Amino acid sequence: MKNIYDVAIVGAGPGGIATSCEAVLFGIKKIIVFEKGNNHSNTIRKYFKDNKPVDKDWKGIHVDLIGNINFEGGTKESTLDLFDDSLEKHLIEAKFNTEVSHVKRVDDHFEVVVTSGESYLSKNVVIAIGKMGKPNMPSYKIPLTLKKQINHTIIECKGNEDVLVVGGGDSACEYAYFICKDNNVTFNYRKEVITRAHPNNVDNLMKSAEEGKIELRMGVDIEKIEDENGKIKAYFTDGKIKLFDRAIYALGGVTPKEFLLNCSVQLDGEDNIILDEKNKNDKGLYVAGDIAGSIGGSIALALNHGYNIVTDLKEKLAV
Repeated sequence: MKNIYDVAIVGAGPGGIATSCEAVLFGIKKIIVFEKGNNHSNTIRKYFKDNKPVDKDWKGIHVDLIGNINFEGGTKESTLDLFDDSLEKHLIEAKFNTEVSHVKRVDDHFEVVVTSGESYLSKNVVIAIGKMGKPNMPSYKIPLTLKKQINHTIIECKGNEDVLVVGGGDSACEYAYFICKDNNVTFNYRKEVITRAHPNNVDNLMKSAEEGKIELRMGVDIEKIEDENGKIKAYFTDGKIKLFDRAIYALGGVTPKEFLLNCSVQLDGEDNIILDEKNKNDKGLYVAGDIAGSIGGSIALALNHGYNIVTDLKEKLAV
């Protein structure tokens, strides 16, 4: 007979880490975490520039922490250290480089199936994946020959490049002013005013533009892009055409509906995840992190999700 875990957690970002650590602190013994990357917190590692400030009150919205993981903001590095420390102190079985294919209910428990074909049984399952695994793309076609130059993060920026940053949110603003010291940056947003980003990020962007470090192309859109001898040729709606070495599309992420349905997650008529105050989606099935929060990207909110879930599990498992 297979070992049956008390809780299986899909995703090792802040929501998954918080759930696993809180579970140990509440006396839940059989915990397993699945992460398709080779380490925890891959979104932070991949999408955040080194020494990037990480705020507890993300986008200026205050979140009161209710759990046992102390997080008061810091940098990318200190945030990763915090989660490393939490994992080292707690007995958690983690399976990295392991991607979950689907989760199905079997009688009074769940079967978690990974892409290698192996399956694991658990009384409860927490889906704690982020949206950034499936970034939004523009409506126009991206030439396959430009695949390496079209990015969603600044990780690939080499310096001394002409870089086009597209978007109007926090990530777009942050990316633009982080790389403008070493690159020629053009910031493009289809609207004339940025309303979705935190005021601090907008101020940093505008200050860099005033200093001549960033060219703003506001209130115009991109009609199409072409490959011109390995360069990105962008056609703007105001008639301007410009060449770039690299383009970064920071257009946010999409809730991976197909994956959620494969994991037995219940959605309402508008494809929103159904959740109660304890982050419960269905009996024994919970959702945490980016896809469960109204404040996408809030680490503090993801930590609270983990605490909410475990307090519910504690009563259910009678630990």
